[in-house]
Amino acid sequence: MTTGVNQEIVVAVVSHKPYRMPADSVYMPLHVGAALHPDVLPDWVQDNEGENISDRNGKYSELTGLYWLWKNCDADYIGLVHYRRHFATRSWLGRRARDRFDRIIGGQELAQVLQKADVVVPNHRNYVIETVRSHYEHTLPAEHLDVTRDVIRERYPQYLATFDKVMGGTKAHMFNMFIMRRDLLADYCAWLFPILFELEQRTDDSAYDAFNLRYPGRVSETLLDVWLSEQLQQGVRMVELPVASPEPVDWPAKIMGFLNAKFRGKKYGKSF
Repeated sequence: MTTGVNQEIVVAVVSHKPYRMPADSVYMPLHVGAALHPDVLPDWVQDNEGENISDRNGKYSELTGLYWLWKNCDADYIGLVHYRRHFATRSWLGRRARDRFDRIIGGQELAQVLQKADVVVPNHRNYVIETVRSHYEHTLPAEHLDVTRDVIRERYPQYLATFDKVMGGTKAHMFNMFIMRRDLLADYCAWLFPILFELEQRTDDSAYDAFNLRYPGRVSETLLDVWLSEQLQQGVRMVELPVASPEPVDWPAKIMGFLNAKFRGKKYGKSF
């Protein structure tokens, strides 16, 4: 199935509600969870068309959009970003922008970046006083990572040492944001989704509220670098880009939530 937007580069902007979209034609608004809320964004591309897992959006969040792209998009380069989180043009760094959407990278600049990269990811996050694992277990149920490790050990034992290394590190590429060559995205999805489906099968989430039900999506954020580390060893080229938000980020709330989780044992109950 073709997306009909840009057959060289397609960057899906996933959302579950109406929101302003970037004007550049490289961006494709994608309604995630369309099977659950079909009337919300009827004029957008829907993630319940073609082969899909749209009805699992309550657990998989933006990953229902990723799954749709994997199965239904034939662009040479395929990307996933969020309505409140985009890749930024490098030219805005160090200066103010009246319109925050002016910070979002355009298709022409992105094409230049992709001449030197097979994968584009956000600038890494450095937890400094936390490892990837300890941050997860301080903010969310640690057993998710234990089960995930078991699945990787059973299904992809060649990735186990890398998984342990990533979990023990302090840096990670987060947000489930990336742009990849189509064949790499297919490889990543064929590796990622069986892990998450098995994690779901082995997790009793019957008592979870809506926030905690989104654990497959959260675990996947920790897995990108596991897969990516193996690809970099095979010569895949990676470029990092800054991240731009169309809305002001509430940094005091994010920092306080981070510190409360680490030092007071207060797990996250909402997104920041």
